[in-house]
Amino acid sequence: MNPLWKPLAGDSTSPEPLPPPQPSPPADGPLLDAYSQAVVAAAERVSPAVVNIEVRQRARGRRGHEGQGHGSGFLFTPDGFILTNSHVVHHAAHLEVTLNDGRKYPADRIGDDPDTDLAVVRVQAPDLKAATLGDSDGVRPGQLAIAIGNPYGFQFTVTAGVVSALGRSLRSRSGRLIDSVIQTDAALNPGNSGGPLVNSRGEVIGVNTAVILPAQGLCFALAINTAKFVATRLMRDGRIRRGRLGLGGQNVPLQRSLIRFYNLLLETGVQVVSVEAESPAARAGVQEGDIIIGFDGQDVPNIDALHRLLTEKQVGVAAPLNVIRFPERLSLAVVPEETKSHGGE
Repeated sequence: MNPLWKPLAGDSTSPEPLPPPQPSPPADGPLLDAYSQAVVAAAERVSPAVVNIEVRQRARGRRGHEGQGHGSGFLFTPDGFILTNSHVVHHAAHLEVTLNDGRKYPADRIGDDPDTDLAVVRVQAPDLKAATLGDSDGVRPGQLAIAIGNPYGFQFTVTAGVVSALGRSLRSRSGRLIDSVIQTDAALNPGNSGGPLVNSRGEVIGVNTAVILPAQGLCFALAINTAKFVATRLMRDGRIRRGRLGLGGQNVPLQRSLIRFYNLLLETGVQVVSVEAESPAARAGVQEGDIIIGFDGQDVPNIDALHRLLTEKQVGVAAPLNVIRFPERLSLAVVPEETKSHGGE
């Protein structure tokens, strides 16, 4: 043997025994079948409640042409109440609903709320099947999410994905912020608006409402617990009552000197840029240039925080509005009134 050569560790002139055979990895077939079965079962359970909503909009412009559109919705009571998006039916002059079995009926708008992009319409028809509403507070990221709707007029289309995230915020068309929005990658397209997002048990956990373009897989649904509250109020009153102050504002950073001088815990506030005549803010003595930092004992770091505090309970009830009007810090008694039109504070 060559003295300069040494065998490597484990090297041998005799063959090593072969390792024992490893078990084969489990086949994907059963797993895929289970996934498919879950999607199929959930879709079959909720599909009878999903409807297509055809919309004729009011004539606009000098020539008076009517607009047309369509969206999705779903029955949530057996006597014909349907949940959908406000932006689907808000300007509708006439609504027609097509049921899963092909029957068509005219529908009435019961009420809509642009601030949450939710609406309730009703159809008078026999033998209706309502969807089962789930609990969106129990939803977890990663769980199966199934969307059913009518994208581009292709009725009763099913897509599936997962819940991507919870607690998102989405700006409504009225300008208010919608909280507790569910993010999903279940594909949505125009026409899906108002359709249900369901879990593996076929329970509705959200109302599909929006996509982010040109991104892919960024789709959003309004939490069903929010929809339950809004639908109940719309069925009772036809609208959602909210408070307003009658002012326009913008978010502004607070100067360090102001924070130290007034011993504030906030770094931002809402600067008043306009005050409507004869409004609650005007009657309370709010002036342009004031910086709002609190309302009814709660901090107000931005306009969205102020919106959240202006609830139905605040309508007609005096509450302190804390403002900085340098060099003074004032507490003004303001009595919010009910919102007459969407989009104001």
